[in-house]
Amino acid sequence: MDIIKKLEPKNNLDENRKPFSSQALLAILIPSLMEQVFTTLVGLVDTAMVSYAGEAAVSGVSLINQLAFLFIFVLSALAGGGGIVVSQYLGKKDGESANKVAGQFVMVSFVFGLLIMAICLLFRKPILSFLFGSIEKEVMEAALIYLFVTALSWPFQGIYSASTAIFNAMGKTKVIMKVSVLMNAINVIGNFIGIFILHLGVLGVAIPTLIGRLIASMVMVMALKKKDNLVSLSFKGIFPLSLPIISIIVSISIPGALENFLFHFSKVAISSMVSTFGTSSIAAYGSAGNFWSMSSICSMALGRCFVTVIGRCMGAGDKEAAKFYSKYLLRISLVFSILWNVFLLVVSPLMISCFALSRETKILALVIIFIHNFAFAFLCSVHSALPNGLRAAGDVKWVMGASIFSTVVCRVFFSWLFGIKLGWGVIGVTLAMVVDWSVKTVMVYSRYRSGLWLEKRVIN
Repeated sequence: MDIIKKLEPKNNLDENRKPFSSQALLAILIPSLMEQVFTTLVGLVDTAMVSYAGEAAVSGVSLINQLAFLFIFVLSALAGGGGIVVSQYLGKKDGESANKVAGQFVMVSFVFGLLIMAICLLFRKPILSFLFGSIEKEVMEAALIYLFVTALSWPFQGIYSASTAIFNAMGKTKVIMKVSVLMNAINVIGNFIGIFILHLGVLGVAIPTLIGRLIASMVMVMALKKKDNLVSLSFKGIFPLSLPIISIIVSISIPGALENFLFHFSKVAISSMVSTFGTSSIAAYGSAGNFWSMSSICSMALGRCFVTVIGRCMGAGDKEAAKFYSKYLLRISLVFSILWNVFLLVVSPLMISCFALSRETKILALVIIFIHNFAFAFLCSVHSALPNGLRAAGDVKWVMGASIFSTVVCRVFFSWLFGIKLGWGVIGVTLAMVVDWSVKTVMVYSRYRSGLWLEKRVIN
């Protein structure tokens, strides 16, 4: 608490214009941090467990997870756009409009999840052949099984993502944390049963994912229907569909969804490059990916805080408060990210030793973990967390442009240059990530300092 208070900017903003105290920020931040820690640890445990089914299974699951992250983040962007609108209506103290927006984008997210499911089920073989056609037969078989089962979970993931965004807009991150713990506990227990007791291999990892998302979405909907929430879900909020409300949500969501789609499509394209480096490199890349996810815990949690806090400030029309809290949250993000990533660098050798991988694969994984986490510690606050503040103000198109340029142009090009052309393999791909973050950091911080993001509007 003392650290948070010391990071507060010194300015003349009146105390009555500070809707969030240090304690209130912590109440939002801590559950988000705990949820991110638990989720990423579960991912680490999942990879460690599936490694006992063989490196082909690890590689297959890793490749599909890259594709899955693309869909998850598109759904999150769609829900995040709705969350920004809800947050601004709450700042404006218009609860009726906030309820209507919530109902509309839960339904839209569910329909979009159905669309993703249909695409994955109908075109799974052509998709995998196009993206990863050169991989070994055993890896392809594992990937096809994992994709088929997990595809059935996308409609539920859509509901879960939308519900998470609504609770985040309300600042009720404890609910998100509790449901996440439930979902991930189902995943871990199910994986253990599926792999070590039933010996189902990749299928033993896929089925718990489906069950966990189904149950989590049902719990979220029931929690949203409570009348004592700032925002509650009701049938009349969902039907009839309101085109004006949907258009507002879409106008905020589409740039973010397109940004995330291209970002993760680029990652899938890079995974396709990695797939040509051999099974050992694929396994090292997939295993390191869990540590990379862990490194982003602070920026992800602070990103949610940016949406809640800046959205409320802009909804209330208070630009000075938005400037104050953006600076405050940026400082918190930087300090927390450095401390967390230093800790990860210290413990990663011990954690990677738990993986049933060859010595060569483990060493390669440790090298790319060090490169990634060291750079990420100093750059993630600006390139990852701060853009959520700009989005919450409505500056979504500019953020999208910066992200597309830094990722699609810089990361993909330098991955090809370093990884394939210069022959540096997965180490080159990791260095290309650092180039991406550096470019985006400069672009986002320049925009933030200009103050142009404060002139955007989402609601009237």
